Amino acid sequence: MAMDGDTRPNDLSAFWMPFTANRQFKKNPRMFVSADRMHYRTDDGRDVLDGTAGLWCCNAGHNRPKIIEAIQSQAAELDYAPAFQMGHPKAFELATKLVDMAPEPFSHAFFTNSGSESVETALKIALAYHRVRGEGTRTRLIGRERGYHGVNFGGISVGGIVNNRKFFGSLLTGVDHLPHTHLPEKNAFTKGQPEHGADLADELERIVALHGPETIAAVIVEPMAGSTGVLIPPKGYLKRLRELCTKHGILLIFDEVITGFGRLGSSFAAAHFDVMPDLITCAKGLTNGVIPMGAVLATSQIHDAFMQGPEEAIELFHGYTYSGNPIAAAAGVATLETYREEGLFERAAELAPYWEEAVHSLKGLPHVIDIRNMGLIAGIELEPIAGQPTKRAFSAFLKAYEKGVLIRTTGDIIAMSPPLIIEKEHIDTLVGTLADVIRELD
Repeated sequence: MAMDGDTRPNDLSAFWMPFTANRQFKKNPRMFVSADRMHYRTDDGRDVLDGTAGLWCCNAGHNRPKIIEAIQSQAAELDYAPAFQMGHPKAFELATKLVDMAPEPFSHAFFTNSGSESVETALKIALAYHRVRGEGTRTRLIGRERGYHGVNFGGISVGGIVNNRKFFGSLLTGVDHLPHTHLPEKNAFTKGQPEHGADLADELERIVALHGPETIAAVIVEPMAGSTGVLIPPKGYLKRLRELCTKHGILLIFDEVITGFGRLGSSFAAAHFDVMPDLITCAKGLTNGVIPMGAVLATSQIHDAFMQGPEEAIELFHGYTYSGNPIAAAAGVATLETYREEGLFERAAELAPYWEEAVHSLKGLPHVIDIRNMGLIAGIELEPIAGQPTKRAFSAFLKAYEKGVLIRTTGDIIAMSPPLIIEKEHIDTLVGTLADVIRELD
């Protein structure tokens, strides 16, 4: 990569940064100024290996020519078109490619602008679906402890990460939560899916008995929980959850904002686990992180329930100014084509065993109390410093950055999810550097 000039802003005060320790950052900023394939370039001229695909989103790596050219061409041809009562070809092309990539029976795509909006959309579709079918008493939503479903009010209501919820009032009413599936006393250092915990899905029966099935609209879970620290579903857990939702007439929503587009070695986790929900949310990898965009995938059963009444009537009173934005749609088409042409999902599946052995080589290092993995994703849990939760992992994040590797932390858990174009030597560098970092931790 070419050397960059002095690009650091001379005033950092105006930007209130998201999910960031603003005061700490602005005392010693970490600035990326360019990126290419597996690496970022910092403003002081260092290359940093991307161990997180940006924020779980740059699955095809950075600076991909097909995606860049698609954006440039689309901007020159059609920059924006109204999203309501009007259309443009790229949105329909992307929807077709997306449902072709998705497992059966998903046949329709509703476009949003982020994972958070995809969750809100899926929850609203679920509520409206029951209403249009004459089951308007189904208004309750069931999430899961430690679940992450974005940061809008619906998402934090069904979500189960405490700090994302406790500052923002009473949230939505009529929400309950399943227990999380993290059982370190039984499943620590499991490679792939753990053996214990499928029975935790049966907690849905208790919730149904408490409220009555006729009051529950949907259950939403991440098939593999990412932002809470990489929690892999126990064997049989998702299948059991599907069976119980079907039994009680409850819609099952998979939040695949992280697991979609090859992260586990398949197009979606639904295909990977062979468990089909009723709705799938996605975003991030849909446009390779280049432009904000998300989607909700629906079955014909869901979609067709709305296609009643006069043809000129609006069927779903929901949408966004930028639903199916032309430039985002062009980026999405080029991204899906890049995945297919380069066989990146298959590549992720082929690399997964090498990745698994590499990350589990960290077992036995100081402070490492668990390692979890699936596909090209891993969580390394560190023992917290007494009275100072999160400090040890954040120190690892800073040390790794200094050594030229980008990782992500949540609590005292290190999460890694590299671009699917990663090579074995990159894996060796990423894990080897992380091992050095862990050995240096207090």
